[in-house]
Order: sequence, then structure tokens, then C-alpha cells
Amino acid sequence: MTAILEQLLEAVGDSRGVAAADRLCEACVQFLSIDAAAVSLVFDGANIGTLGASDAAARMYDEEQFTHGEGPCLDAVAYRAPVVVVDLADPAETRWPGYGPAMLAHDIHGVYAVPIMIAGEYIGALDLFQAAPTALVAEQVAGVTAAAELAQMPMLDLLHHNLDDMAAKPGSDAWNELNTLTRAEVSQATGMLMAQLTISAPAALVRLRAHAYATGRSATEVARDILERRLRLDGE
Repeated sequence: MTAILEQLLEAVGDSRGVAAADRLCEACVQFLSIDAAAVSLVFDGANIGTLGASDAAARMYDEEQFTHGEGPCLDAVAYRAPVVVVDLADPAETRWPGYGPAMLAHDIHGVYAVPIMIAGEYIGALDLFQAAPTALVAEQVAGVTAAAELAQMPMLDLLHHNLDDMAAKPGSDAWNELNTLTRAEVSQATGMLMAQLTISAPAALVRLRAHAYATGRSATEVARDILERRLRLDGE
């Protein structure tokens, strides 16, 4: 067993689920010289939630992928391969016209993502973020690969433990945890927009995301304002 794998395993310890994912991301920052890390959940080509994050900033960086509908975690899952961008400010780097500038506004230049596979299905990615435009060295690459493999464990906890709890105990905390992970507020706000504007679900989500992009806010923040009736998006 490599030294970095031992360090990551020790950092995760006996924690499970979301707590394990958070600790794994924190360990990536500590041992891999990364500025921030997150574990993204991806379904049907969309970033549906953040399973774990090294801190609040990392969680925000991951949500930018949902807000803009593009980013490293989505590409890593779609292409079933790691995604590496050393410097988003490079004029030749144009793959994410919305996400790229948003991350630069957060002073993040380097982004990396490694897909996470369970039972033959790619269901998420480990995302890493760097303020400085620096390529990963061999030791970091080995550590990131090990961390992505370890990220399978908290995902399995989510898929098996929480879903079993929800089926057996409808009043359990598993419902609240899953809602938190999967951006339930955005789904609820999308439903409100559908009713208010008489539009389809995809059109309502596009409207919500567009407002978030135009105002420099996250989709979740906009959704909360809609749900609490502090914001109304009028039809055009």
C-alpha cells in the first residue's frame, strides 16, 4: 500500500457517507497540495449534487457546474476519462464558455476531474481546484487516482444505506440528507416556475439558471429566493 493511500484511508477513518466524502476531500487538500476538492454526483448528463467537499468554497465551485450545465465533472463522466485543465485563462481553453469565466472570477485557474465508477456505471467525479495554473506532478496524479477509488465507498453508502433507510423508515434522516445532496430546492423552484409561467420543466430550469448566471449567484440561492417569494421571474 502506498504512503498516500494510507494517509487518505487514515483521514477517512470509520466515517461513512457524506462525512466520509467530506473527510476524503479535506485529505486531498492536506496531502495532495490542492486548494479545494469536491465529489460530484452526476446523473443523465447533469451535476445533480455534491456528495462531499473540502470546504464551502469547494461546494460552491462544484455548484457552478450545475448552474452553467458544463464543467470538468460532467466531461469526466461523459467521456469516461480524467479531465485536466492547467489554466482556464489560457486563450486556447474554450471548452466551457460559462463555467471557465465563473471559476476565474473565483480565482481558480486549474481544474481536474477523475470519474468515479460503481458496478460499471460512471455516477460522479472527484473534482480538484487550484488557484495557481500548475500541472499535477506524478505523485499528485497517483494520489488523485487513489482518492477517486476511495470515493466509491461513500457513494456506495449513499446508494445502499440511505436508500434502504428511506424504503424501510420513511421518517428517517436519509430523506433530508438525499434532498440536501440533490439540490431539491432547485427542483421545487423549477416546479413553481412551471406553474407561474406555464412553461415546461426544461424551460423553467433554463430560466432559473440564466437568472443565476446573469446575477452572479448560484442556482440554489436563486431557487431559495423563488421558494420564499423574494423573487419572481416574469415571462417574456
